[in-house]
Amino acid sequence: MKIVRKKTNPSGIIEETDPIASSRIPIMIWLWLVAAATLILQTMSAPILVPSIFFVAAMLTHTMVYWEVNKIIQRSKLLYILLQAGLIYGSAMLMPDGMPAVLIGLIPVLIGQTFAIYYETAKIVLVAFVLYLLFCTVTLFTRSGTDVALLILLLLMMIVVVVSYAVLFYRQVNARVRTLTFLHELEKAHQKVEELTLTSERQRMARDLHDTLAQGLAGIIMQLEAVDEHMNRGSFPRAHEIIRSSMGQARQTLADARKAIDDLRTKATPAITFGEAIQEQTLRFQQATGIEVVLDGNAPSFISKVGMEHVLHILSESLMNIARHAQATNVTIHMAMEKEDFHLIIRDNGRGFSVDRIGKQSGHYGLIGMNERARLIGGNIEIESGKQGTTILFRVPLIKEKSE
Repeated sequence: MKIVRKKTNPSGIIEETDPIASSRIPIMIWLWLVAAATLILQTMSAPILVPSIFFVAAMLTHTMVYWEVNKIIQRSKLLYILLQAGLIYGSAMLMPDGMPAVLIGLIPVLIGQTFAIYYETAKIVLVAFVLYLLFCTVTLFTRSGTDVALLILLLLMMIVVVVSYAVLFYRQVNARVRTLTFLHELEKAHQKVEELTLTSERQRMARDLHDTLAQGLAGIIMQLEAVDEHMNRGSFPRAHEIIRSSMGQARQTLADARKAIDDLRTKATPAITFGEAIQEQTLRFQQATGIEVVLDGNAPSFISKVGMEHVLHILSESLMNIARHAQATNVTIHMAMEKEDFHLIIRDNGRGFSVDRIGKQSGHYGLIGMNERARLIGGNIEIESGKQGTTILFRVPLIKEKSE
């Protein structure tokens, strides 16, 4: 039997969570009440000083054994039963006239305690039978007449009462142990939920910062670089046109950052449709980079605001990576509906990259954020890249989106 000694509750109070340990104080109080009654009976009948001193010493030893019950039964349960039985019957022999009080008062307690020691009916019955048989034997040899029958019947009644109380008591203690264990597990689960919530919130904040401020600023930097190149070549009208586009993108980045800070993205109603948002994003990309973009297919008319936002961020991140790393000259964006899924396919003719390096480079979190966004709306992303370019396939189920 696994023994749990003590448990500290959230308020800092130490609680006993072991049935045997929980019953120590009541048993020891009862022990000394029985000892006092025995000494009184013996003194009123025939005072005996030396045996009384030994009797008190036996009761003190009895008390120590009760207090160290867990340590003893961890070594041997049978040793504890034999030790207690020996102390009970030995101390009873010291008090001839008080013997019935000791035996009838303490034997039922030991039998009741076996419920918490063994938890096995057969062993409990065996211990009770042996102790009761031993009591009957001692009583027959030390008493005579009607006292024998009275004492044997009285002990039987006491055993029934104490055992009934012990069963109820240990059931209550075990119920409390289960409750404390459940509360402890619930507290651990609550802490785990808090940790996961904090991690999820940090990931969300990282995605928002990357997809608003970092991505927007990167786009503005590319446009300013294009402006610088056009001005060096003397193409001032084109440079002025890109500057106006940069100003618009800067305002949009600021608006996106404010929405992320206020956490109003899912509450705001989009001013344009999903298809128009994709067209606007690809047009802005083409104007800023000069890379030719071919857009075909139709965007779904039914998609939640959350789903729309994640898809647009994935598209934006894909285009930003193409502009910064791919050295591509043209991009194809294909939209299609296959059964109940929306497919967004982005292809470029750039130099490609090693997909094995995704998530392993410090400071490069765009592709990680794309995968997180896909997972949040029940979709997935597949990336193929080589010398002929890169293809990103994004799938998202729309049945869930329709119900939101």
